[in-house]
Amino acid sequence: MTARVEIEYCTQCRWLPRAAWLAQELLTTFESELTELALKPGKGGVFVVRVGDEVVWDRREQGFPEPTAVKRAVRDRVAPGKTLGHSDKPSAEPSAE
Repeated sequence: MTARVEIEYCTQCRWLPRAAWLAQELLTTFESELTELALKPGKGGVFVVRVGDEVVWDRREQGFPEPTAVKRAVRDRVAPGKTLGHSDKPSAEPSAE
């Protein structure tokens, strides 16, 4: 499956560098799964990541994303079987000692 990803970012907040960095991370991770990655200028504090028409991350509801969280959300929609390497490792469980 191939998909289009869009990152809408606030120009008033100067979030282009953050959006471009996240775009680079996604393009590197999903180089054969994505048909397009668009940066969409916005206003009013927006920072939203969409796969197709589906919002997978919204800063207003979830805060600024860690790249691994967005990669997982994108992967779950465009390449569910793809491993993300160390990003897929579960957090350490507390020991039962």
